[in-house]
Amino acid sequence: MECKTATVVAVHRERYELLMEEKTLYGKLKTSAFYNTSEIVEFPTVGDVVELVENPTGDSMILKVLPRKSVFKRLNATPGQPDLAVAANFDYVFITMSLNKDFHVSKLERYLTVAWQSGGTPVIILTKADLCVDRERYVDAVMRVAPGVDFYLVSSVTGEGFADLERYFTKGKTLVLLGSSGVGKSSFANVVLGREEMLTGGIREADAQGRHTTTYKQCFFIPKEIHLPDGSVLNGGGRIIDTPGIRKLIVSEAEQGMQVSFEDIEELAGQCKFSDCGHKSEPGCAIRAAIQDGSLDKKRWSTYLEMLREERYASERRKLMEKKLEKKMSKRKEYQEDSKLENEFMEYETFEMEMGEEVKEFAIIEEFKVENKHYVAAALVVDDTVSDEGCYLFRSKVIDNEICIEKIADKEEYEKVSEVYMAL
Repeated sequence: MECKTATVVAVHRERYELLMEEKTLYGKLKTSAFYNTSEIVEFPTVGDVVELVENPTGDSMILKVLPRKSVFKRLNATPGQPDLAVAANFDYVFITMSLNKDFHVSKLERYLTVAWQSGGTPVIILTKADLCVDRERYVDAVMRVAPGVDFYLVSSVTGEGFADLERYFTKGKTLVLLGSSGVGKSSFANVVLGREEMLTGGIREADAQGRHTTTYKQCFFIPKEIHLPDGSVLNGGGRIIDTPGIRKLIVSEAEQGMQVSFEDIEELAGQCKFSDCGHKSEPGCAIRAAIQDGSLDKKRWSTYLEMLREERYASERRKLMEKKLEKKMSKRKEYQEDSKLENEFMEYETFEMEMGEEVKEFAIIEEFKVENKHYVAAALVVDDTVSDEGCYLFRSKVIDNEICIEKIADKEEYEKVSEVYMAL
């Protein structure tokens, strides 16, 4: 079995579009490599380089994600699940904001934090310049919260500002577009790519909010020549990753990013009289003094506190996940010892079960005991891929030295087992 490498260029739910040299192929995750493991596994995202076993007649089998040089993650809304990787292995983070009511300083501060945390270099792209009549106000706001960060005013309609971005369109370099829905990411990508690759939508006049156009993450190669709407031509090259709009960016791991984005606040905190100052009523608090004299904006301080709480919450979630995984592996070991089949159960990954009029395939994702009886939690396998649409509980027994999986027929037993499993 020969292992090869490929780059993820698009993610379609449970199926991945891959590029191997100049060949396009598709792949799915190997169940045992990503679900039946003893550690938290990184799932592939756009830009990732993955190791796989090629299947010339169907979907290839993805075995693992290779180390990343950069990655942008956001908090997973599903409790107990790892953070979501949005894009990986990029060089520049193009933070895209439109010059209208959608522009918010606090939103920019959040994107700057995750950009610095990601390992890429942030670049601020202010779109829809052709519709803006008060540019100075936006420029002043950007310079105030992002000193030293390059920013550009552009228009996808007229081509204004794109010539200044030519140095980023370089062979071997990758840029990722991040921003809210409808701020012009897809229109920007269309200009750079020289074709209507991405669907675009208008803006609601009532609140200047954009409509979702990009529905999944995807990567494109930038052509050698970029033809702008005004007729001029730029040198091109490299890759561009477009991502779905993010309505509410909740930070995940962001300690390093906050140190850079809120360097002024970190420095002020170090000037407080007491090292454990809570910045509330303690004497000699440099933070409160700065807010009072106006050198520190109160809204900026509030954003900092909110993001600090989110980062700490995400950190606690990661610790709980690690404990749950450790508990899971401990129970698996206990099950193996009780059944005296230490190796067989680990190799038993999938099974078939009659469900109604159909026979469906399931993958075991966890084993546990209730009152000395053995049970398994399993997920449906669809097209050789483990589905994330809930799980099913079954009873397991050792009969004639073989593990047998059977349905839980008794309703009360199922409810009791379900309650125990949810508490794990």
